Amino acid sequence: MDDQDSQTKPELRWLPLEGNPEVWNKIVHSHGVDKTWSYCDVYGFDPELLAMLPKPVGAIIFLFPLTENYENFKEEEEAHLTKLEQNVSPKIMFFKQTIANACGMIALLHSLANNEGIVGPGLFRDIIEESRDMSFDERAELLENNRELATIHERCALEGQTQAPGLNEDVDLHFITFVEADNHLYELDGRKLFPINHGKCTDLVEGAAKIMRQYMARDPDQTNFSAIALTKSDQ
Repeated sequence: MDDQDSQTKPELRWLPLEGNPEVWNKIVHSHGVDKTWSYCDVYGFDPELLAMLPKPVGAIIFLFPLTENYENFKEEEEAHLTKLEQNVSPKIMFFKQTIANACGMIALLHSLANNEGIVGPGLFRDIIEESRDMSFDERAELLENNRELATIHERCALEGQTQAPGLNEDVDLHFITFVEADNHLYELDGRKLFPINHGKCTDLVEGAAKIMRQYMARDPDQTNFSAIALTKSDQ
């Protein structure tokens, strides 16, 4: 079945999106997101640096290297949680990533769809409304067929500070999103089978930082970790 599918349905590939808040803000503010909310760099994972983030924080987006250690952990975690049947809030909106190199846009979508009060009329509101009652697979297909989203993604991928890799190059960095719902911390990773409920959460930034530090501890030889936050400014 899988072989047949791979022959009849060619893989979609997008150019990787850079973790550049300026580019991300341009995307969202041009398509209906409240301009008092914007993405900013997280300058470090220590409490003192995290305390510098503007409040409130609606989402944390984490960029990390895909390594063998991570892939092994991911398999073990998914197997464990599949048996455990974790509880996931019905408020959480989750998008599977079926488009290669689209993790930046998936992370951006996760940050908006789970803070939909800041999303006004436009492309992202349309996607959220249309996908609300869909299955994970139906949502993935909706994104695959959304030409406007693909066009915006390509345009912004070419606007980063560094030259975008070639379309067929393998990229070993990956974006995921942390949000809070019903006082629980959720990790939303389009490469995983489902949202990950990390348990009770009284502070999104502290909770996300704890999990991000666990990622870093699993790969102590790696240095390519960074994050951006979706925050509200005073303007």
